[in-house]
Amino acid sequence: MKKYLAEMVGTMVLVLMGCGVAVSLNCHSNVADVANAGTVIGTAMAFGLSVVAMAYTIGGISGCHINPAITLGVFLSGRMSSKDAGMYMVFQTIGAIIGAALLWVLTSNVADFSGTGANDLQEGVSLVGGLLAEIIFTCVFVLVVLGTTSKTNGATNNFAGLAIGLSLILVHLVCIRYTGTSVNPARSIGPALFQGGSALTNLWVFVVGPFVGAVLASLIWKVVEPEKEA
Repeated sequence: MKKYLAEMVGTMVLVLMGCGVAVSLNCHSNVADVANAGTVIGTAMAFGLSVVAMAYTIGGISGCHINPAITLGVFLSGRMSSKDAGMYMVFQTIGAIIGAALLWVLTSNVADFSGTGANDLQEGVSLVGGLLAEIIFTCVFVLVVLGTTSKTNGATNNFAGLAIGLSLILVHLVCIRYTGTSVNPARSIGPALFQGGSALTNLWVFVVGPFVGAVLASLIWKVVEPEKEA
């Protein structure tokens, strides 16, 4: 049970801190201020640093997935049971909802602040474009996770949390222009429930896209994964 609770707490922190910075830097609507480099960089750093912080806080307890797409990728790679995978996803979503609720309470009581940093298609981006962006960048992100945490890769796993956090920053820097960057169904579900509107209408893009990306990442990893030593 502790590992499930750890995933809940970790995802709550990710949403509260990542989306919280987006709101504080005037990404307070579901359409990000992609013209402001400071906003984009700050938001990217917030999500990446949140992952690094949680990786070294709960990584030894649950592995610090804090993302259903990562959990799916790990499950498909044969590293966890279906029961654990399902429970991880449930508690990650609960954590995301709690984080979004806390942010909603904070912003609703501050003048000129609103929103919860929910994902949505950015200006000029089609449904197909947004879906492709989420698939592609989730695939890259989950592939990094699978590679850096693999026991067969020869990588220094003590630095896996740092590598994963940095890769999330990189993914955000590229993908914010298209979808505000989700690559994490739970991160999108929580804020969308409180923000409503098009963020809720288009939520399926940020659930389907990351899951498809995770499946592709697991397939790619199976092809390139080094052979286990006899």
